[in-house]
Amino acid sequence: MPPGSAKSTYSSTIFPAWWFRHHQNSSVIAASHTADLSEHFGRRLRNLIDEHQSVLGYGLAPDSHAAYRFGTTEKGDYFATGVHGPVIGRRADLILIDDPIKNHADADSALARDHLWNWYRSELITRLKPKGRIVLIMTRWHPDDLGGRLLASGDNWRQLRLPALAEPDDPLGRNPGEALWPEWEDAAALHRKRATVGSRIWAAHYQQSPISETGGLFPVAQVLIADALPPQLRAVRAWDLAATQADAGRDPDWTVGVKLARDLEGHCYVIDVVRLRAGPHEVSETVVATARRDGGAVTVGLPQDPGQAGKQQVAWLSTQLHGFTVVASPETGAKVTRAAPVAAQVEAGRLTLMRAPWNAAFLEELRDFPHGRKDDQVDALARAFSLLANVAQPSRRLQVPIFVR
Repeated sequence: MPPGSAKSTYSSTIFPAWWFRHHQNSSVIAASHTADLSEHFGRRLRNLIDEHQSVLGYGLAPDSHAAYRFGTTEKGDYFATGVHGPVIGRRADLILIDDPIKNHADADSALARDHLWNWYRSELITRLKPKGRIVLIMTRWHPDDLGGRLLASGDNWRQLRLPALAEPDDPLGRNPGEALWPEWEDAAALHRKRATVGSRIWAAHYQQSPISETGGLFPVAQVLIADALPPQLRAVRAWDLAATQADAGRDPDWTVGVKLARDLEGHCYVIDVVRLRAGPHEVSETVVATARRDGGAVTVGLPQDPGQAGKQQVAWLSTQLHGFTVVASPETGAKVTRAAPVAAQVEAGRLTLMRAPWNAAFLEELRDFPHGRKDDQVDALARAFSLLANVAQPSRRLQVPIFVR
């Protein structure tokens, strides 16, 4: 949500009070960018509980005096801390993270972003009980901030994005351009603010769609989202392969398979994205299983890395994909050059995504390219577009496996 939208009132004051009403004997850890801020939120929550205990059905425990730590009469437990604060030794049914980033200097610092990410993964998340919940509420700062990394992690996050000015498919049902809270700040005032703060801060803080400071190749605002496909599509599935599992302290590349189709008018549709971090055996199994699910009419595109290992990998996969049309070719030219043709389609408004949970991570990567942390989905998309251009016409349809060395 944008600044000034009362998000901390909702998430850090009213929500925990509601939570303890419905989960009485539970523990909450609340974290904000500083201990002072988290203590401020804790004090407001404590005062709310004390004032409305007759409505809530519980009150404060007699020995609860600290703003950052208190209990309830129904054995609930609340602990507030700053980011990087002490959480070891505690357990939580609910972890509530409110505004974990202090300023733009931290947001723009890769070191600070890594520091926050490592604290989240190695300390905070390890405190969560089985079947526990995590809520993160924030104004976006950077494509690679904590929210961006969580959306790109592949985990099953539910995202509620409320831009200051509504965009198509607004979750609240607003018409495009309508203000989020017009009684507080109407559309005219927001347009004036947009002119003052500039495009980068506006996109991040107010629209919750941060962009890289240096800009990117893909104008993702032009990408469309659809719930159904038109008839008479020719589809391909192109892969960008990796073979390293994720573990503590490592951020390996992803194996990505993008299924892309094109209609008779030349409009492209990203139908599905498969994305995983795994070892060679699981990667091979996933490629084969995905081909079987797609069906024999979908051409499979594979990259052939230089050297003997790349040839062996393609030979092995081709054996496993017997009966499917397979096109393997080396990567040539710079990544930006390979991505430019499909980026032109995006700019022309000729790329549509099927609505799916993978949309957010896919669009984030396109938005950040070529300055983002990862480009595996972009590489697979570029390969799919190139492959589609060669196999889309019926006269050029491939009937047997073809390998381009």
